[in-house]
Amino acid sequence: MTKKLWFQAGVGILLALLIIHFFINIKGIFSPIGIILKTIFLPLLVGGVLYYLTEPVQRFLEKHKFPRWASILSALLLIVGVFWGLYAMVGPMINKQVNAFVENLPEIQEDVKEAVDYVLDRRDEWPDFIENGIETAKEKANEITMSLGGGLVSFLTGLFQTVFMLVLVPFFLVYMLKDHEKFIPFVSKFFRGDTKAFVVRTLKDVNRTLSTYIQGQMLVSLCVGIMLLIGYLVIGLEYALILAIFGLFMNLVPFIGPWVSVVPALLIALIQDPKLLIGVGIVMLAAQQIESNLITPNVMGKSLDIHPLTVITVILAAGNIAGFVGILLAVPVYAVGKVIIGNLYERRKEIRQAATSDVAAK
Repeated sequence: MTKKLWFQAGVGILLALLIIHFFINIKGIFSPIGIILKTIFLPLLVGGVLYYLTEPVQRFLEKHKFPRWASILSALLLIVGVFWGLYAMVGPMINKQVNAFVENLPEIQEDVKEAVDYVLDRRDEWPDFIENGIETAKEKANEITMSLGGGLVSFLTGLFQTVFMLVLVPFFLVYMLKDHEKFIPFVSKFFRGDTKAFVVRTLKDVNRTLSTYIQGQMLVSLCVGIMLLIGYLVIGLEYALILAIFGLFMNLVPFIGPWVSVVPALLIALIQDPKLLIGVGIVMLAAQQIESNLITPNVMGKSLDIHPLTVITVILAAGNIAGFVGILLAVPVYAVGKVIIGNLYERRKEIRQAATSDVAAK
């Protein structure tokens, strides 16, 4: 029985739960490690994303006889140039639209107040679950208001973390670009024979999966942002650039993000001219259809091969566990886990086939 897959899987799950249980009970011992990991997690994450975005540039330059230091410097200059170019081109437009939004804010608030008063006048007609939801929202708003008392402390803490991240991100990025080929040999040197080959193959598959997801998702989101900007400008929607940039970043969250990004656009359209609601809906639907049926299949292909229902389930679960960061990381973490489990399954099949061949040979 101990050789059965279901028994081994059950034992593994029980051991994992036991380890988690003991870790939670003695978490005080590991709190310094947790603080260190939280401190370096975000800079390491941002540095990793920038690495996967610039690594193709580095590879191209070194293929054309650039030395390593020159390719790294070129990648860093490219990042600075892209951010500076975006700021130079988009910054004045964003500033103009933000100023216009601030000027029109009293009018927008008045329109929203009228809509809220209209709804509140019909409060007796509401179902019970809506009333309960509003009461819960009020409680949350009061909690947020109370928490704003420490605004100065929060601001100083955030400023320190931002400066710290700006220092660490280039540090991580430079060393990733400098020594990325050494990672797999370093890990695999602790193994021998077929196990070493399995580890090397798995790490290469994980690297390829992350590279495909990050580069593909960034390109797809950029295309969606451009399509939204063009569509909003065509229908004459105000604050088109801000809404398109918001849609670009929200598209980094698969399936759920694009539909969240349309909410501010619908609100602006409702205040500007209710007829624009139809235009915003058409723009959003057209952008999503082009993205899902044309752009994503050609950019990312079927490399991840994750069912949409699985993606939604994973995102919702990760959001409840780790908030917005969990939502962002849910799909790549799941994809990496799927690659590792798939390789473990293939490795198990290879061991079984080898054992069967040995028995047949005897």
